[in-house]
Amino acid sequence: MIKVIGGLLLRALVVLSGTAILTFALLWNAPGDPAQAIAMARFDALLTEEVIDQVREEVGLNRTFWQAFWAWLGPLLTLDLGYSAVTGRPVWPDLLAAISYTFPLAFAALAIGLSMSVPLAIVAAKRPGSLMDRFAVGIASLGNAIPAYWLGLILILIFAVKLAWLPALGASTPAHAILPALTLGLGVAASLTRIIRSGILEARGQPFLPAFRRRGVSEKSVGKDHIAPHAAIPVITVFGLELAFLLEGLVLVEVIFGRPGLGTFLVQAILSRDFAHVQAVVIFTALVFVTVNLIIDLIYRVIDPRIGESDA
Repeated sequence: MIKVIGGLLLRALVVLSGTAILTFALLWNAPGDPAQAIAMARFDALLTEEVIDQVREEVGLNRTFWQAFWAWLGPLLTLDLGYSAVTGRPVWPDLLAAISYTFPLAFAALAIGLSMSVPLAIVAAKRPGSLMDRFAVGIASLGNAIPAYWLGLILILIFAVKLAWLPALGASTPAHAILPALTLGLGVAASLTRIIRSGILEARGQPFLPAFRRRGVSEKSVGKDHIAPHAAIPVITVFGLELAFLLEGLVLVEVIFGRPGLGTFLVQAILSRDFAHVQAVVIFTALVFVTVNLIIDLIYRVIDPRIGESDA
């Protein structure tokens, strides 16, 4: 197991290193003059060439690519994310403030998705081909086809504009999180419903299950000890992928609903070419992905030890 964990950690380190280099290269070679964008975001006024040159020297844009990269990477190895090129403040407090809005919203969306998908998939899988089964698959397919930004606008139109039941913009009260959490949660529910249903049906079709029933094993034990572990593997895989959907969807949803989370933080940083903020979000997101995938790999090996046999 130590060898397996070591291999997974090595792969995680390679992913994080590649992400750091690629992100820095894309920002460094993006079209336009980053010094001018930073100066405009900082001063919000007509700028002279002298001011732009001063900003370029101050933030290190007059250095070569590798000089700038190592100057950023060195402090990063000590968990120092540097300072914003626009505000001059340390990146960590601003990043943590954005995370404090994003993570509760992400967990609320996951809770909504699981609370809807699990019972719907179980009911649908009990009678494949029934009216309930077709209804569940149809709803899931429709949910997958609807983009998050379009669904968010529809929810705003119905519940905030027409009915005036819920607030649309901001994050000052818990009620402000309901519509964005629903927007993301319905997409999660759509994906998980189909996967959980397929996993249950595939697990129920395993050829060894009738042998257990003939030996007198109860249906409860068959479901708990044999169907559930087989159905769990694809569900865990998709659950990890849903994190990608959430982080991607959060950027759009937070902008649509005017929430000050990671999505809004990232968009503002990109528009102002604030390298330190953009790199902090990307590195943090990559770290979350790597950590989740590492946990999923370990869960695989607990559920089905055969998965790790090839690594032994």
